[in-house]
Amino acid sequence: MPEMITRVRIEVLVDAPLAPRLVKLSREAGITGHTLIRTTSGEGRQGSWKEDLVSGATAKFIFLAVANQERADRFVDLIEPLLESHGLLVLRSPTDVIRPERF
Repeated sequence: MPEMITRVRIEVLVDAPLAPRLVKLSREAGITGHTLIRTTSGEGRQGSWKEDLVSGATAKFIFLAVANQERADRFVDLIEPLLESHGLLVLRSPTDVIRPERF
């Protein structure tokens, strides 16, 4: 079995217009890669939501990245001012990776 090492998986539910800002902040934190995953619907404190395909006004993405602890901490520090104002949902969890030098 290949050697594995623990890194931090970061997931952020973000409104589509804010996604480019998260990408920029992740780069500032030293995170070298990410994936944006389009979502179609969900439910939370504010109730249910569904993407409006006509206007795109409610489009959301999951920003997904894997980083070492230091970069993950820096990224969370950088997005902290956006948490309340933009209603971000941020998840962090340990994850085992192969080829840790990439993260």
